[in-house]
Amino acid sequence: MKALKILALALALLLALSACGVIRSGDGPTQAAGGSSPAEEPAPETAPESPEEAPPEVPTLRVGALKGPTAMGLIRMIADGGVNRYTLAGSADELTPAFIKGDLDIICVPANLAAVLYNKTEGQIVTLAVNTLGVLYIVENGGESVRSMADLKGKTIAAAGKGSTPEFGLRYLLEQNGLDPDRDVAVDWKSEHAECVAALAAGTADIALLPQPFVTVAQGKLENLRVALDLTEEWDALDNGSAMITGVAVARRELVEERPELVDKFLMEYAESVEWVHENTAGAAELVAQNGIIESPAIAEKALPRCNIVCLTGQEMYEKLSGYLQVLAEAAPESVGGVLPRDDFYYGA
Repeated sequence: MKALKILALALALLLALSACGVIRSGDGPTQAAGGSSPAEEPAPETAPESPEEAPPEVPTLRVGALKGPTAMGLIRMIADGGVNRYTLAGSADELTPAFIKGDLDIICVPANLAAVLYNKTEGQIVTLAVNTLGVLYIVENGGESVRSMADLKGKTIAAAGKGSTPEFGLRYLLEQNGLDPDRDVAVDWKSEHAECVAALAAGTADIALLPQPFVTVAQGKLENLRVALDLTEEWDALDNGSAMITGVAVARRELVEERPELVDKFLMEYAESVEWVHENTAGAAELVAQNGIIESPAIAEKALPRCNIVCLTGQEMYEKLSGYLQVLAEAAPESVGGVLPRDDFYYGA
């Protein structure tokens, strides 16, 4: 029995020693002194992913123009799209409220209206360019009674553009030819030039005051319609030191002062568009029709060379426009808003 007890004790000691050896040589984690686990090795540092940079914001200009020569000069810019947004309207009354509110940045409007807006906003608009020279005509359907301004005495004229260049240009020329615009001539004012064409076609008017391209549109519908008087020629015959101007492009002064680089870029693209229109009449006519300015590309192609589309800036703009407004102001101060604009009305002059 004593021998068995010694053997059992030896086996117990052997097992205890084996257990200690397993703990010391095992693969599992060991505890550090004090009973705490050793710090785990930190994960390798990786550079944080940089967020994708947002593309720079491209400024958008909101541009309004009338369905006529003022929009036709812009037609390549309109067709190309780009970042700018374009609004085409049948009358200036559709554009000016949005412009004054700040919903449009640049608008193309009758020349005298630009001066009126300058005075109405206390100088908060700037004229960027003359975009249309004289395009006004007196047309007569099926008759030969009008051969001079004096022949308009006693006649009724269908016209659009009351309060802007067509009205004041006509009044000035009538007065210069010895007629009283309020007594000697009756003017049936329409809201749009297209209404004048419709009146001629319906036979409710025989004589109308129309700008291009509406003259060409009307001649396409009425084979007996003839151009009786070219008001640009009538104006030039007065030799008053000015030229007849139909339309201009104006901008909000805030835009001009805060983002002149945008204004200069717009004018550069505008000049390029006008040049392209003159050099690519057929292609421009297609775009004019596609954008609803004239319904027929063939009529648009005939009208474009007669529309006197230009892009005059700087000193040339100043000389032509200031002379024209001076003549209007002397004849009817209300035509320019009461007083002539100051020199800050003319961009780059």
